[in-house]
Amino acid sequence: MIPSHPILSCQAAKAFEAAFFAGDEEREWSAMQRAGIAVAESARRDFAEAGPFPAAPRLLVLAGKGHNAGDALIAARHLLVTSPAGGSADVLFVFGERTLRPLAVRAWRELLLTNLTNPTAQAAPGRVRMIRAPDLPAGGDATAVSGTAYDLVLDGVFGFQFRPPLPAEAARVFAAVNALPVRLRVAVDLPSGLDASDAFRADFTYATGSVKTPLLPPGNANAGRVRYLDLGFFDRGTGFQPVPLFLPIGQEAHATATDDTRDRVLVPAVLDPLRRWRSPHSDKRSFGHVLLVGGSRAFPGAIFMAATAAVRSGAGLVTVLAPESLIPAFAAQLPEAMWVAWPETPDGGLALEGLHLIRERLTRTSSLVIGPGLGREPETLTLAAEIVKLATVPLVIDADALQPQIVSAGKAPRILTPHAGELPRIEKQIPAAHSILVRKGPVTVVETGGHRYHSLAGGPVLARGGSGDILAGLTGGLLAQTPDDPAGAACRGVAWHGAAADALARARGAVAVRTTELTEYLGPVLRETA
Repeated sequence: MIPSHPILSCQAAKAFEAAFFAGDEEREWSAMQRAGIAVAESARRDFAEAGPFPAAPRLLVLAGKGHNAGDALIAARHLLVTSPAGGSADVLFVFGERTLRPLAVRAWRELLLTNLTNPTAQAAPGRVRMIRAPDLPAGGDATAVSGTAYDLVLDGVFGFQFRPPLPAEAARVFAAVNALPVRLRVAVDLPSGLDASDAFRADFTYATGSVKTPLLPPGNANAGRVRYLDLGFFDRGTGFQPVPLFLPIGQEAHATATDDTRDRVLVPAVLDPLRRWRSPHSDKRSFGHVLLVGGSRAFPGAIFMAATAAVRSGAGLVTVLAPESLIPAFAAQLPEAMWVAWPETPDGGLALEGLHLIRERLTRTSSLVIGPGLGREPETLTLAAEIVKLATVPLVIDADALQPQIVSAGKAPRILTPHAGELPRIEKQIPAAHSILVRKGPVTVVETGGHRYHSLAGGPVLARGGSGDILAGLTGGLLAQTPDDPAGAACRGVAWHGAAADALARARGAVAVRTTELTEYLGPVLRETA
């Protein structure tokens, strides 16, 4: 089983949580505490892409009536008491303070206590205040003074039980807040108002406890980037047991978690096999041999990036077959790989006459990657189809090799890695019986075994040339280590690639970086606690 959790419809999530908590308010309060702290720490971590989190953050909390309000209030309190210089929080109750439900009242009272205590050395009283919509600063007034109205806005107005239309008082608040200069906008669980034109517009949405289907690709335009905050709802042995996801006929009215749970979200434990101790009796043959085929004079860098990622994947041996004119430079830069010079066409692609070079190597490899930098010369594409026909080991087909006559050739298990522009030309020719489809995009989805596994890691830092070549090489190297588990290799590759992208963006930002820097973060993210 791929380490993952089900993605639930809003109706199923409501039924699930009702059964999960069974009316126990203390358990609900404990979960709210975990959710609020997780939201706060995630906001602090994601803020790093734009620069350091302020020592004294200026917060705005938009609170509704229920659990989402409580989550946001607890998050604000956590940020205030853990920030070196304290900071301040404005709280706007969209429907008034008197509409708060009991646990949200409890969270609000705890936040108010920061006005009476001194949890940090520089903390000052009066840091938390309740405001009304007319008290919100105008955009011009805010920028004239400090450049931003708030460092962070937390949207805790509506949760997954929201039903349109959006109330007028909420729409007015969101319109005012959306116009403010704010450094980071965070929605708790779902953006309030969902996809309405006057809904809250988030930079990040933190799905608490479970991911809900309105956030699935193509997603919600107001959600920004989605993060899953696992609160332990699906853990075994925690004292809480999830309700069954498939229920007997007749119980649908009470718990409709039967909604299509083929959609799942990958969790950090998917990378645990890469964190384990390696056997002291192993040698390089213990970790597989990946063979990469690609490159051309027109696109020389792609195969080099794929090879670099394969070397970093943990595979024991990496062999690269590339155009002969590229080999001297590449071998000098990446000596860990074995570079094989392939005869070239007049235009610098791989020539058919080199087919013998791979025939004699396929029997000594564990996996094959074909496509990065391949180009689209007819002779080269014919060669690629012949190679796929010959393959008896599982393979990754990427980039220019994603052609109908190539993806449908042969019988070996395969992982296909198209982006949205490549998928339409091959979709009808994919052999379903032995193919795993990796749909690359803002949320990359691995389709295998009747399930769709969503990876929420990564982000705009990956929206640059070469990131797909790195994913192909990384996945091929993982496939070499577990050739009998291509689904696991595909999911680990996507999750690892995304985690490294997150680490790169938080360390260096998402703009002034090189794609190849991504490989430098593959090691560090494995050393983090899952």
